[in-house]
Amino acid sequence: MEAYYGCLRCVNRRVRLLTSDGIWHEGTIEKVDRNHVHLRTERRKDACTSGFGFGGFGFGDEILTLSLFTLLAIALI
Repeated sequence: MEAYYGCLRCVNRRVRLLTSDGIWHEGTIEKVDRNHVHLRTERRKDACTSGFGFGGFGFGDEILTLSLFTLLAIALI
């Protein structure tokens, strides 16, 4: 429950989350429910979304869903 309330306090804020597998995830918390945190991650700048390098249509940030049970740390950035 501590991770749940910690994430609730950070909704719509940029955070860095550490999961139990040692991976840091960075983005904006969009939504939190009792089991998951939904993190909006920025599109990678080196990713090319069209064959010509102009950027694609309809492509934007991604939503990453993480289990609250795997969170070890939350840091505001």
